[in-house]
Amino acid sequence: MTREEAYRLVTEWTQNFNLVKHMLAVEAIMRALARHFKEDEELWGIVGLVHDADYEMFKHDPQKHPSRISEELKKRNCDPRIIQAVQAHGWQSSEVAQEPQSQLDWSLYCCDELSGFIIACALVRPDKKLASVTAESVLKKFPVKAFAAAVDREHIKLCEKKLGIPLAEFIQIALMAMQGISAELGL
Repeated sequence: MTREEAYRLVTEWTQNFNLVKHMLAVEAIMRALARHFKEDEELWGIVGLVHDADYEMFKHDPQKHPSRISEELKKRNCDPRIIQAVQAHGWQSSEVAQEPQSQLDWSLYCCDELSGFIIACALVRPDKKLASVTAESVLKKFPVKAFAAAVDREHIKLCEKKLGIPLAEFIQIALMAMQGISAELGL
């Protein structure tokens, strides 16, 4: 699957443009993590881009996500690593997901929640821009449970144990990746 095919799939299946922007943010972070680990940036980016493509289909039955996108990726004969990572990102919240196994799986699992947290940090800035956000400001908000309360910080903190990346560095990698596509994100 090419990046263009992945983007076309996402935009055909997803009506909510904020959800598309979330997938673009996760794609950017996954590409940055691939560079960090000296892995296949294209493959990792595609994983980030398509991971929530079926999310809207299951908004009333979220435990079935990511079953439909997983089936579609299999039909398209995608690299099994893409399928595995997409399935694993729903671990603990989906009836179809399995525990992440690889560095790729854990990277998606950890950065999925972080992308939303960073966006929340940008939206409380006076200019509502990612350029105004620093890793330090994200870290300062991180322990505040009332801030972005829906974000599961435990998922994010697994970056230390499962990826060997300290939380502050993980946040910095993700923030810089998202800042690099701020125009696409409208932030």
